[in-house]
Amino acid sequence: MNKEERIKKFKLMSSKDRQNLILKKMKAKGIEIGSGVPEKKYNSEEVYELINIASCFPELRKQNK
Repeated sequence: MNKEERIKKFKLMSSKDRQNLILKKMKAKGIEIGSGVPEKKYNSEEVYELINIASCFPELRKQNK
């Protein structure tokens, strides 16, 4: 699946489905919600994107507290 197809599929998902997918990918990479460090440069563009996307969902941050 190319990038455009992934973006299209992502946009067609419900908000809850997107959140679950993001959490699943973050967990697979060993990333915890809120673990991003401001001004930190990440080696993986995908990791950086996941952290940025997760920050758009305040309910995800509340879920772990």
